[in-house]
Amino acid sequence: MRIDFANLTKAYQEHSSEFEKVALDVMSSARYILGKETDEFEASLQNYVKSNYALGVSSGTDALLLALMALGIRAGDEIITTPFTFIATAETIACLGAKPVFVDIEEETFNIDASRIENAITEKTKAIMPVSLYGQMPDMDAINTIAAKHNLVVIEDAAQSFGALYKGKRSCSVSTIGCTSFFPAKPMGCFGDGGAVFTQDAELYDKMKAMRVHGQVERYTHKYIGMGGRLDNLQAAILNIKLRHYERDIERRQNVAIKYTQLLKNHVPTPLTKEDRTSVWAQYTIRIKNRQQVQSHLKEAGVPTAVHYPIPMHLQECFAYLGHKKGDFPVSETCAAEVMSLPMNPYLTNDEIEYITSNLIKHL
Repeated sequence: MRIDFANLTKAYQEHSSEFEKVALDVMSSARYILGKETDEFEASLQNYVKSNYALGVSSGTDALLLALMALGIRAGDEIITTPFTFIATAETIACLGAKPVFVDIEEETFNIDASRIENAITEKTKAIMPVSLYGQMPDMDAINTIAAKHNLVVIEDAAQSFGALYKGKRSCSVSTIGCTSFFPAKPMGCFGDGGAVFTQDAELYDKMKAMRVHGQVERYTHKYIGMGGRLDNLQAAILNIKLRHYERDIERRQNVAIKYTQLLKNHVPTPLTKEDRTSVWAQYTIRIKNRQQVQSHLKEAGVPTAVHYPIPMHLQECFAYLGHKKGDFPVSETCAAEVMSLPMNPYLTNDEIEYITSNLIKHL
């Protein structure tokens, strides 16, 4: 048996006639940037997330960068975030000359440990950027309470959690700005790069909308330093279709996760979803001691795996200037050495899941 990790081919095939129709519509209209499809998608995003405002942007990374720029983050500012994440989180902070200040994670959820945040706040701290890793949001109530106490803003890096719930509220709707990604392998992915930003604040929305188009408020009239960060119309058209079917995809991903957990819970530490929230299962990530050996055996059996993420941010060469050393964030370091993601997509069958787990258990 050969297993597909994300099965993007099946994701296309399931709705191919719909995708092809809207693609032809966009191409025949010759409206490739900021057309009606983008307007429709942004309205649908706003309604789905229950956010006052939503903007489609060119990628999840650009969503984070746009949020930071709109909030006026600049050189010398400090942004608190997690060291256990994809590089875009800390990278966008550094791109503006600000300093990523890392706080270790909860071992059971892999998300930032809110109880450690307050100790990391200084007079230079301007924002907290929690990451909703693997599809589940962190403790946003605690994070927002700390932020309010210290007059900070909160930017949720929700690149992996679009559609997840925290106490009944959608990811991207419970912070100053929420940022997500529609990279193809995400739970709701487009056919290229794409992302979105969300806010309840009209002033921030207007600013981000202008900054998305080089700070332009009228043609060739630039109020802000901005970026070329628009979501193209073809991707918006694709995502309009994806969003209509997304709740079913989340349910199917949940069923895959349940089956994995049933089969693996007595063999390896399985992911924990807290009772007051849901996960959209961007990844199904377990922890094992002999990871390299197990990955090798699974590869021979036709089962792909991935490691998200093998080197925490504070030990990356590009952040050596921050002066961190091994041992500074021990939970992140332990998790980085042990995590392994199994195939996760809405199309995995019970037979495939049983094949994956039986081969895994055999080589533990």
